[in-house]
Amino acid sequence: MDQPRGRSFMQVLCEKYSPENFPYRRGPGIGVHVPATPQGSPMKDRLNLPSVLVLNGCGITCAGDENEIAAFCAHVSELDLSDNKLEDWHEVSKIVSNVPHLEFLNLSSNPLSLSVLERTCAGSFAGVRKLVLNNSKASWEAVHTILQELPDLEELFLCLNDYKTVSCSPACCHSLKLLHITDNNLRDWPEIRKLGIMFPSLDTLVLANNYLTTIEDSEDSLGRLFPNLRSISLHKSGLQSWEDIDKLNSFPKLEEVRLLGIPLLQPYTNEERRKLVIARLPSITKLNGSVIAEGEREDSERFFIRYYMDFPQEEVPFRYHELVTKYGKLEKLAVVDLRPRSSAKVEVHFKDQVEEMTVRLDQTVAELKKQLKTLVQLPTSSMLVTHCDHEAPFGPEEMKYNSRALHSYGIRDGDIIYVDSKAK
Repeated sequence: MDQPRGRSFMQVLCEKYSPENFPYRRGPGIGVHVPATPQGSPMKDRLNLPSVLVLNGCGITCAGDENEIAAFCAHVSELDLSDNKLEDWHEVSKIVSNVPHLEFLNLSSNPLSLSVLERTCAGSFAGVRKLVLNNSKASWEAVHTILQELPDLEELFLCLNDYKTVSCSPACCHSLKLLHITDNNLRDWPEIRKLGIMFPSLDTLVLANNYLTTIEDSEDSLGRLFPNLRSISLHKSGLQSWEDIDKLNSFPKLEEVRLLGIPLLQPYTNEERRKLVIARLPSITKLNGSVIAEGEREDSERFFIRYYMDFPQEEVPFRYHELVTKYGKLEKLAVVDLRPRSSAKVEVHFKDQVEEMTVRLDQTVAELKKQLKTLVQLPTSSMLVTHCDHEAPFGPEEMKYNSRALHSYGIRDGDIIYVDSKAK
């Protein structure tokens, strides 16, 4: 049988880890020296291979000599073959079957949709615990075949595969704990429901960038569908209803939620988004990657009560009544304007004359004197200006620095500005 055209796995391995490109061990136990034998390859006494092999983007199309692979890779536990040109599952099987301790395999961005995966080939994957098939366009039939042959698979990555639907496997995969299936076209909840049926032990479900529009099942159904789900990511989904957020409470073990970039939360401020979501999900301990401290939860729940207290009764969520039972009816927080004052109304006293005047607090003493010039009929150089605040502990203060801003004197409404003529 003719070898497929292109570069083989074994060819790339020898090139990358030759003494010229990879001359040293990476530490005790990581590099493996393979001694030469009379029947062996002349390269065997020259290569030191790590247990983690990264051969991405190398143009690999086929396996190469299987005996060579077995001799070099008996100790390898992780293998990254992403961004190559592997399109035949048989060639992948030839590689993997000769790496007996392989636990992690990355086949992302290989055109694997061009061939059919047979169970005899998939059997070579049996020891793999983490499998990455992102952007491989692997069919659901291929995924099902893999699942049937990988009894210990714990993590599966199926991102960027253009899935619009999910095809149910004939058998459940009880070992899978983590599923990344982001950046597909899974918009309808019945498709997500199939994932719950296929993977009943799922701990983490990452659904980001799928534009899921709603969560349709009842609370009881959701609890049975994902009984072990601890973490879910719905980043950039299409959720538009608070009822969908409330349904997340139906997952009995849920602790972590990611909800950035959903249409529902766009009208709210960052503070409102976080506090309203925390208050609605009493069991979660982490939101959008940030731990929810005990004090933050109480603040959020009190914020929630005050947020909804003036809503019409028919628009108040059920969670509001639960929190009123917990904290009681709260008073509205006082609104305190902490912005600096821009002006003040003062009394200007000059001889027997008293005038009320509004002064800008951002202006300088020199600018104030110009404003007073028409009132007191004195040249600015002859003015002695004093500020009097009745609450000041040290009495009136002469305003003798022309470049100093008025707000630095603490001028407020009702204060007095005395203007006198400097003694000659």
